[in-house]
Amino acid sequence: MTKYRFVTPKRVGKWYVDVRQAQAHACRIGAGFLDRLTGRFVAYPETRLEELDFS
Repeated sequence: MTKYRFVTPKRVGKWYVDVRQAQAHACRIGAGFLDRLTGRFVAYPETRLEELDFS
């Protein structure tokens, strides 16, 4: 099972089972925000998405 999280230079998010869920919680660590008009995730500079296979 692949899990996803967002990482900033100062904070690390929790692992989530899908990208959408990780994006929804990314604002808590200051990794980005969801654009209300388009529904797209906008990552702040130096934010990266990590993927890891937990199988």
